[in-house]
Amino acid sequence: MEHRRNFPAEAAYVTGIALLAFGTALMTVANLGLSMVVAPAYLLHLKLSEIWPAITFGRAEYIVQVLLLVGLCVALRKFRPYFLFSFFSAIFYGAILDLFLLLPFPPLALPGRIAFFVIGALLCALGVSFVLHTYLAPEVYELVVKEVSAARNVPSSRVKTITDCSYLTIAVIMSFAFFGFGHFQGVSIGTIPYALCAGTMVGLYNRALDHCFVFNTLFPSLEKFFVSPPAAGEGSDKTT
Repeated sequence: MEHRRNFPAEAAYVTGIALLAFGTALMTVANLGLSMVVAPAYLLHLKLSEIWPAITFGRAEYIVQVLLLVGLCVALRKFRPYFLFSFFSAIFYGAILDLFLLLPFPPLALPGRIAFFVIGALLCALGVSFVLHTYLAPEVYELVVKEVSAARNVPSSRVKTITDCSYLTIAVIMSFAFFGFGHFQGVSIGTIPYALCAGTMVGLYNRALDHCFVFNTLFPSLEKFFVSPPAAGEGSDKTT
């Protein structure tokens, strides 16, 4: 496919993180339910900020993603040094998210809220696709998709759907535990449709990006640190 253009993998990383943060900010402002991926962190933020106001949405992400990274290492029974870069990605993402949430968004009627939610959902799915096309360790949510897909030889879109539904279940349990049945938080009317469609959207974006671009590194020596040959019995680190 000679018509494809080169796209630096490092730029794909920055683009993906920024799209994810901005998409999440739009969905937060829309208040029609968040992505099930970030809903547990949002609920943790709501609960902990009652005691410690300094626990922002972005900072709650650090806590959740550290726990998820530990769970990934236990589940795959492996640890690679570049996994730690995912924590840096979580900090980068959380800081940008908190900055976007400081923007002076106008009051929105229902049509505007719906538009913000849909645009945010589309941007989040596109952000996931971009970070899946870089060798740099993405934030832990996407690292889980990438590593499980490679280790189990399962399409990333399918892994994405399974993990999203898992996060949705956790968010529902957390909302009941923290706020009771009468004050549901984080998960709303838009969350479940997004949970069912996000994996498909990521798959479509993956095919579109692969059709238009070739993702190459600007720093081959840096790529060698993040991409190492898989051990015996493991799948490739490359997501298809």
